[in-house]
Amino acid sequence: MKTLFDPYAFDLISPDGTLIQITPQDNEKMRALIRIEDIPTKFVGFYIEENHLCFNLKSTLAQLGVECIAKAFSLNEKRRIAEIEVEFQGLDPVGCAILPLLKPGAKVGKLFAADPTRRVRHPKYLSRMFERKDRWGRPLLSLGSTKHSQNLVLKQIDGRVIAYLAIQKGRIIYENTIFGFLPTLAKALHGDYRLRDTLALHQKVAPHMPCNVKKGEVLLIKTLPLHIRTVFGKVVGDLLEEGYTHTSANILQPDTMASGDIYELYGDGKDNLKEIPLEFYTLEPHREYVFFKDRDQLQHAIENQDTLSKAFETAPKPLNLKTAIYISKGQQLLSLQEKHWIAKEIPKKQKKLNEDKADEIQRYIKNQPIFSILQAIDDDVITSEGILLMRYFPSPYTKHLLLSNQVLKHVKGIYFQYASHTYDDFFTAEDRALIADLHRFGIPLFWLDSKTGKLLKYTQKENRSSGLFVPIDRVDTFLKATLFGIYGSNLLENAFEPELKKLLQGILDLRNTVNHPLLNPKTPLALVTGGGPGAMETGNRIAKELGILSCACVVDFRDPHARVEINEQRQNPYIEAKMTYRLDRLVERQAEFNLDFPIFLTGGIGTDFEFALEEVRRKVGISPPFPVLLMGPKEFWKQKLTQRFKCNEEHGTIAGSEWLSNCFFSIQTAEQGLKIYKKFFEGTLPIGPRFPKETDGFVHI
Repeated sequence: MKTLFDPYAFDLISPDGTLIQITPQDNEKMRALIRIEDIPTKFVGFYIEENHLCFNLKSTLAQLGVECIAKAFSLNEKRRIAEIEVEFQGLDPVGCAILPLLKPGAKVGKLFAADPTRRVRHPKYLSRMFERKDRWGRPLLSLGSTKHSQNLVLKQIDGRVIAYLAIQKGRIIYENTIFGFLPTLAKALHGDYRLRDTLALHQKVAPHMPCNVKKGEVLLIKTLPLHIRTVFGKVVGDLLEEGYTHTSANILQPDTMASGDIYELYGDGKDNLKEIPLEFYTLEPHREYVFFKDRDQLQHAIENQDTLSKAFETAPKPLNLKTAIYISKGQQLLSLQEKHWIAKEIPKKQKKLNEDKADEIQRYIKNQPIFSILQAIDDDVITSEGILLMRYFPSPYTKHLLLSNQVLKHVKGIYFQYASHTYDDFFTAEDRALIADLHRFGIPLFWLDSKTGKLLKYTQKENRSSGLFVPIDRVDTFLKATLFGIYGSNLLENAFEPELKKLLQGILDLRNTVNHPLLNPKTPLALVTGGGPGAMETGNRIAKELGILSCACVVDFRDPHARVEINEQRQNPYIEAKMTYRLDRLVERQAEFNLDFPIFLTGGIGTDFEFALEEVRRKVGISPPFPVLLMGPKEFWKQKLTQRFKCNEEHGTIAGSEWLSNCFFSIQTAEQGLKIYKKFFEGTLPIGPRFPKETDGFVHI
């Protein structure tokens, strides 16, 4: 995992290999053993067939007239080493002169894994890069300069994209000073020096010499420099003109700003060489600079809940491990394995962090599995847009990383299985603040929820500061829906079921006869409850039966260390859309019901509290004076509300707000409730501050 986002290591190419053993054969040849150490475990060469491996000779040696033929490969994934038996050949006098100067310890080349599955097959993959730049304004693909880029010819041959680079006039030859420089160059191969620039001091262009080759010489030719940031390029030997062979220095790397301008060929070619054919191999998906909108397969895959479920099943166990992975390609999602995930073991019930100790907070943040991903995005190591898969919703301590400019540009969705590492299905206040910020800045959130068995998307209605996680196929319904709500006792489950079902069915039917912004044939309905048993469960069950979106704001106040089951906090099984709360302050959750039309069933202490909040909402103008139904015996509501209303009125504590009493309607049947709604939606219901008070604190129907 340490090399997962290594800015210096690509998975198709190894580090430099060094000579460890040399066996001279004659003046033109020598056998050697090359060892490569500390190879990243992600190197593709460990996992593909040997015939797709090739040894890529250092271009400096190839330009000096040296060829290297690989004879045998030996790779050890466990020890992260490779050994390659090779034969060096001197192709011309300069090449023959450098061979005896090569000593053990010299860095002479790398392994390249020409993985067939990574071969670029469609010209569009490359051509679309011409118009794109990185965050620093540098082009992702250019030939010479922007104006020359149109001259790059791309063809599709044998199921692969071939680019033909036109050769410039003349050839490169060496001055006699090159022989005196060879000993210095041979020593420089033991270190990390930029040798090609120094080598150019001994080269010159012969513009009138022909571009052909004879035995015993090397043809050095130039093309316009090909700048590639998104792929590896490889010279295609079998597409060269007859009689020409390119040296094994045939790989163009994506981390050079002007690679691909000198090519080294040998053989016996009579006709002048005109072009160099290149094929291309993609980088790791996260380094391809690909936009999310271009990933059709990925977009299709994440719309499939089964695909996402199978992907999450590959995450390392046990479940207390925090896990994360960045996905930027459809095939990457479809072929996930446990080893691909980043996993961190963090105590399930962790002690509260001391926020006065910055170093403690930093250690905690760096131990989060998404830290290396977000850091790699910020450092421009991850360049493709994609999605985050996480077992748990991200820690609020990572907010500054999640909201960085680069992360906001690259992350097109966060998918998670559990709301909280500590509280399982319940979001803390800090979690919900992060949810709101991510939504505000345009990062979609998706919850693969085991309770509902659905993929839920966080959704906020317009002009609301909070929202719910809604099944992805019901998002449009929720956004357009008028919200009705049920408050009532968790102890009375079926007492109101027949009348409540008639009422909700009647509201559905009423849509066809009225034309109000909140109720008309085109407006769907949603029903919101507290998500518990009793009246709440009855409401959610009826809503689901009638095709009304069944929603809940589910709260958990329990001490996680106390083994006490509180009945009203048991989540009922009929919920489709929801928000969950792990709180010690009840008002926060109640403020987010956002109901258009509350319906109260008989209830106890919790119902009294909810009634008071709905009353206050109308008093201060948070909610307009829409009707609130009080379903149950008239005597029950009279005992509960009338004395309170008269006491407040007598002592002058509700002066000017007495009109609130005309917003609450006591009903015993569904027909009574539908009559009130019909009058309201037709504009004939006497309700609000322009109408008189009701002496009992509510309207009798």
